Amino acid sequence: MRIDILTVLPEMIEGCLHCSILQRAQDKGLAEIQIHNLRDYTTNKWRRVDDYPFGGEAGMVIQIEPVDRAITALKAERTYDEIIYTSPDGELFDQPMANRLSLLHNIIILCGHYKGIDFRIREHLITKEISVGNYVLTGGELAAAIIADATVRLLPGAIGDEQSALSDSFQDGLVAPPVYTRPANYKGWQVPEILLSGHERMIQDWRLQQAQERTERLRPDMVCSEERKIF
Repeated sequence: MRIDILTVLPEMIEGCLHCSILQRAQDKGLAEIQIHNLRDYTTNKWRRVDDYPFGGEAGMVIQIEPVDRAITALKAERTYDEIIYTSPDGELFDQPMANRLSLLHNIIILCGHYKGIDFRIREHLITKEISVGNYVLTGGELAAAIIADATVRLLPGAIGDEQSALSDSFQDGLVAPPVYTRPANYKGWQVPEILLSGHERMIQDWRLQQAQERTERLRPDMVCSEERKIF
């Protein structure tokens, strides 16, 4: 899988893309992540990629030319399955979307910045818009890192124990059940006896019950979402 990230602040994202699971996946050849500075694609002699918006609204807007030049250059080298724009008003990123993206081969992620991007980019160049939450960040770099991390870790071989990824929160529409490790008794705080019993079926039933209870209590929005899907 290849992910190309277009940004005006490459230094904001470089560190988190070259450590832990993301770096291991790249070392294994499972993923390739390239960061591209949009300023390398502008014809402005001061390397500016933004300008004032028509109509006089406050803030600056990323221009269409450097974005188009960058995307055109990348598309000349390979075919892309998705060209993603990180935006507060995009489709909310979740685990099912990460699962779908992990099946793709090549994607571009354009990091939003300033007041936004020239809307013609969204109309003619972008194929998918993604939001990581109902809030505004300084830029889309952190959102791009979240999308890359959640997607790449699902690639076969990226995680040593692939079963671990399958039991993550949200994979089955539920938050994860509680987990414990040694010692079984710490300051009188005891691990649930069922987990020490060795009865695999009973343990799995307990974990499912805990996941369901925690989802209803902590994330009732997820329960409502699943009920809406049924109808």
